[in-house]
Amino acid sequence: MGKAAPALVLVHGYLGGAEQWRDQIARFGGRIRVIAPDLPGFGARSTEAAPDSIAGFAQDILRQADEEGIQSFHLVGHSMGGMIAQEIAALAPARVGRLVLYGTGPQGALPDRFEPIAASRARIMSDGLGPAIERIVASWFLTGEAASGYPGCADLASHVGTQAALAALTAMESWDGRDRLAGIVAPTLVLWGDCDRSYGWSQTEMLWRGIPRASLAVVPGAAHNVHQEKPEIFNRLLSDFLELSTRGATEAPAAMAG
Repeated sequence: MGKAAPALVLVHGYLGGAEQWRDQIARFGGRIRVIAPDLPGFGARSTEAAPDSIAGFAQDILRQADEEGIQSFHLVGHSMGGMIAQEIAALAPARVGRLVLYGTGPQGALPDRFEPIAASRARIMSDGLGPAIERIVASWFLTGEAASGYPGCADLASHVGTQAALAALTAMESWDGRDRLAGIVAPTLVLWGDCDRSYGWSQTEMLWRGIPRASLAVVPGAAHNVHQEKPEIFNRLLSDFLELSTRGATEAPAAMAG
C-alpha cells in the first residue's frame, strides 16, 4: 500500500476560528483532506481555556492531527496561527510537507502592529472586550468595518472570552522564533498583503530571508485578511504552491474539525 497523501491543515489566528477558512475548505476539500481546527478558547471551542504560550497551541494542533489519524500534512498558518505553524515546524519537522506562513512573522512582540500588544491588553482591561475586539478586527481589512468580511469576523470574535483574548496576547508577546528560522526544512511560501497593519514588511522579510527554502508572494492592495479580501488571488497562490486543483469544487464537504 502506498504512502497516504498529506492532508492540509489550516490554522487560524487571534480572535479567529475555523469558520474563517470556509472558502478554502470549499475550494480544496474535494482535492485533499482539509482540517481546519478551532484553537482552544476560539471558534467552537470558545468556552475552553486558552493556553498562554504558542507552544501550547502548537501541541493542541498536533494532538488534533493525531486524533484525526493524520501523520503528515501541509500546513497553513495565518497571523498568530503562523507563529503556531512555525512552532509545529520546529516540534515536528518530519510531519510538515509544505509550509505557508501567511500574514505573520517570527517576532511575537509585533513591532509593526497598528498598536502595541500592551495597548490592546490595556484596552481590554479598561474598555471591555467588545470595543477592543471591534478595533482589532477592523484593522484586518483595507476598508475596516465596511469590508464584506468584517461582520463575520466580528461575530466570530465576539464569542471569545476575556481569558482567551488575554492569554493569546501573552502567548504572542512572549514568543520569538527568529533563532529557529534557519532550521525550517519544509519548502515554505511567505504570503503577505502589502497593507497589513498587524505584521509589517520587516516581519515578512525576516521569514523570507531567514528560511532556507522560502518563496515570497506579496498581494498588492490587501491588508491582513487577504484570503477574505482577495480570495481568488489567495486561492490561486495556495493551489499553485501546494500543486492543488480548484476546478470543480463548489461547496464545502465535511472537512472541518472543530
